[in-house]
Amino acid sequence: MEKLNKRVSEAIQHFWLARENQSRKQGSLSGKKDQGNRGAVTGGAQLDGFIRLIKDLLIGSGLTDAHIFTKEKKTLPGFFRPTKEWDLVIVVDKQLLASIEFKSQVGPSFGNNFNNRIEEALGSATDLWTAYREGAFKPSQRPWLGYLMLLEETKGSVTPVSVKEPHFKVFEEFRNVSYARRYELFCERLVRERLYDAACFLLSSKESGLKGLFKEPSHELSFENFAISLTSKAAAYAKQR
Repeated sequence: MEKLNKRVSEAIQHFWLARENQSRKQGSLSGKKDQGNRGAVTGGAQLDGFIRLIKDLLIGSGLTDAHIFTKEKKTLPGFFRPTKEWDLVIVVDKQLLASIEFKSQVGPSFGNNFNNRIEEALGSATDLWTAYREGAFKPSQRPWLGYLMLLEETKGSVTPVSVKEPHFKVFEEFRNVSYARRYELFCERLVRERLYDAACFLLSSKESGLKGLFKEPSHELSFENFAISLTSKAAAYAKQR
């Protein structure tokens, strides 16, 4: 666990350093900064630390010859659309072992992007499982599906916000809670409704994140649980082989 926490800390630090470097580079090349955080957002690669960590965990689970795609060949067939490009795809013996989405959200516009993140995650899972049911990944056994969300811990994400109820009442647990709490509830329900096999939800502020510090609001959604679920799948398959 100590080594795992250290690797997560390094991935958090990489995220914030990458954002800083991309924003600075974009400004120096164009002579002016993008509005808001667009320069950092469009730079990509901020979550590469987590991707490298997952790759090492899979190799350590016995799948030394697994094909782990993170830069290219990450496209999988869908059912409601022709294809979907995932953030990480693992193929072993020509079978789809796992797919993972890595997402992040940094302020200040939490409200503008929250629903988009929710709809994207729900749609991707529904599309993949329907495609699996229809035999798109033959001869694969049921693949493992994971979702990781890193949210900036700042006033806009941890302050309770109101909801609009013009016709019907929202569920009580959504009333007067922050976007951070909304994301926590969402990730819990992704797993409990069996849309994803595991979900991880992390909070980190820019200042503390540059030092590698982070929070896990729910043990159920900790990186440890996420890693145990994935590596158990990988180790079971390696043993079966």
